[in-house]
Amino acid sequence: MANINDLKIDPALVCSIIVKAREFHAKEGVTFSEKSPESAYEYDWAQVLADHINDPTYIELKNVITSIRPEKKFDLVALMYLGRGDFGSFEEAKEGVGDNFPTNVTDFLLAQPLLASYLEDALNALGYVCEK
Repeated sequence: MANINDLKIDPALVCSIIVKAREFHAKEGVTFSEKSPESAYEYDWAQVLADHINDPTYIELKNVITSIRPEKKFDLVALMYLGRGDFGSFEEAKEGVGDNFPTNVTDFLLAQPLLASYLEDALNALGYVCEK
């Protein structure tokens, strides 16, 4: 069973992403397409980028995620999958990311309206609680 020590990304950094993601997704203007993806691998991130390119919270969050090294982004995506319930363990989520790593991690993550909750749930499952 994985625990917080198995992460390559600092849990405190994930917590700061959670805070910013909540701020971003709480804004009134953030909308997501009602059209369902045609496959499990189709992501609706273009909407977020197009409508929020000048939003300061979006820019800050995008800069943080973009600056993360690739192996840490890998774990961040695995945390999102784990928290979303796509996989039963962090190890399985990491394997799933290997097969489905998005080409644009930042926009893929920001297109998840419940990103903050997913990341928080995943950290909690690994035994880590963000400070409030």
